[in-house]
Amino acid sequence: MIQLRNLCFGRGSEVLVDGASLQIHPGWHVGLTGANGCGKSSFLALLRGQLHAERGDLEMPPGWVVGHVAQDTPALAEGALNFVVAGDEEFAAIEGELAAAEAAHSTDGERIALLHGRLQEIDGYGARSRAAALLHGLGFSDADFIRPVAEFSGGWRVRLNLARALMCRSDLLLLDEPTNHLDLDAVLWLEEWLKRYPGTLLLISHDRDFLDAVVERVLHVEQRRMTLYAGNYSAFERTRAERLAGQQASYEKQQRQVAHLHKYIDRFRAQATKARQAQSRLKALDRMELIAAAHADTPFSFTFMEPVGMSDPLLQLEKVSIGYSPAPEAALIRQVSLSLRPGMRLGLLGRNGAGKSTLVKCLSGVLAPVGGKRIEGRHLRIGYFAQHQLEQLRPDESPLQHLMRQEPLSREQEMRDYLGGFDFRGDMVTEPCGRFSGGEKTRLALALLIRQRPNLLLLDEPTNHLDLEMREALTLALQETEAAVVLVSHDRHLLRTTCDELWRVHDGVAEPFDGDLDDYARWLDKLRGESNEAGSSDEGKASRKEARAETAAQRQALLAQRRPLLKEVEKLEKQLAGWQGEKALLDTRLADPALYTVSDRTLMESLLKRQAELASNIEATELRWLEVQEALEALIEQD
Repeated sequence: MIQLRNLCFGRGSEVLVDGASLQIHPGWHVGLTGANGCGKSSFLALLRGQLHAERGDLEMPPGWVVGHVAQDTPALAEGALNFVVAGDEEFAAIEGELAAAEAAHSTDGERIALLHGRLQEIDGYGARSRAAALLHGLGFSDADFIRPVAEFSGGWRVRLNLARALMCRSDLLLLDEPTNHLDLDAVLWLEEWLKRYPGTLLLISHDRDFLDAVVERVLHVEQRRMTLYAGNYSAFERTRAERLAGQQASYEKQQRQVAHLHKYIDRFRAQATKARQAQSRLKALDRMELIAAAHADTPFSFTFMEPVGMSDPLLQLEKVSIGYSPAPEAALIRQVSLSLRPGMRLGLLGRNGAGKSTLVKCLSGVLAPVGGKRIEGRHLRIGYFAQHQLEQLRPDESPLQHLMRQEPLSREQEMRDYLGGFDFRGDMVTEPCGRFSGGEKTRLALALLIRQRPNLLLLDEPTNHLDLEMREALTLALQETEAAVVLVSHDRHLLRTTCDELWRVHDGVAEPFDGDLDDYARWLDKLRGESNEAGSSDEGKASRKEARAETAAQRQALLAQRRPLLKEVEKLEKQLAGWQGEKALLDTRLADPALYTVSDRTLMESLLKRQAELASNIEATELRWLEVQEALEALIEQD
């Protein structure tokens, strides 16, 4: 077992945990929770030997194999399947030794027999089958198995690292936010896999439903103390709520929140147009008595500002086809008809690559339809949070500077107060955001979006990197806004408590889903079962061959689209280099005082004119370069 005795550890001069004493027994599945920066990831680093304790003892069985997800993946030429198989280090070593013996025509029959015997013991002959099952579960297709690791984008490489960690036959598995880059179907698959994991699991996650399903104990880090609670995350939350509810301040805050929701429900539950929103608040109220006190000390406090105006409908799609090719027959989604009205709360479900994000891009206006009509209401004001929203932030600017640039006429104190609701306080409000964590950048992006007072919110995986407290604050804020909401998320708690309607995107069709999230999970299981049955038949083999051919054809089409963009990038970069060099020389020449003492000002004026022309050319070319890069990234994501 893992034994902690009066353990103290930290990062640099900061003490994160002090005086921790507890035991984690073999086979326990433990959720590690606490505020961002409290020391959760540092504790996992301590278990892996990457961090040393300041004092006290940490004991682990010396023979334990520890599995973890690597932070980086080099751009390898190795195929995805072989990369994952290598996660079982003993199998890889035995396979390598057998291959070397065969190549050398070894006559050491006893050694070769022992190696084959060990392969049998560790189920080595089924290693590739296990690796393929892991890859399928995490959303990879058969055609991906032979693709070099270097060809995958960052999010897919994270999945490869996760598959490699699961491939390791570990005694202790350490997972830090494993669901961040997964969609809902991959999250559901991983949840079932971890339930069956026989070893000891330490899991950091901000997905409460995922924690509830996987863990049986919670190790909470708070105020430099580690406390081990029995039960899943909901049980921990209730236990902690009971303790905090005994404190008068926490109790009063809880009652204010309950009163606020009661007021809304009593006001609107009888109105047909508000009935669904009232039902949503009732759901929240049912849960609040159990969990509000557990979040009474949250640093987040914000609501969505009321929209400036409303249209009904806000946005309509009439038989719209959407795709990245101008040909309607190549559309990813076909013949979508959807009317978004004020107060609607729509959750999009679908397997990876089905087109959920593509549909949201069309709703936002970022991607034009290839067929049909997209009709905007007169007062439509969209707030769009994309998966790559953090890249829009300026790393050299602070949260306050971002907001001041967005609202140059607002008072500074008002903006500071607003940012404080997202826990940007003190010096943090004026620090450059380039050094912020992923969660802090996400909070800032959401703060900027909410401040725009949209009446249609399009949220594509908004909870990635957010901790449990911020997720709960966002959930409550979404329940109260009058804006329409379209949500793509793998966070089932957020979907359950926010959305009144579910739509499924599957096989080129986007349509209402008649069921809840549990029904969707059952549908996914059925779909996987049918896929497995098809895979065992000749017809299944033929369809996989056809799918591989189609994938190859799609990849060739994407490459054809990328080539002219790559050439344009190269041309733009050459132009920029030349113009920037010429401008640097002009700047130096114009800085010479002697130039301004000559009576004939013709030369100086011509130099100034050329300097302005170069500055204009450089600015326009840099903007075009950014547009081409975004187009290339979009094509890479499709691939």
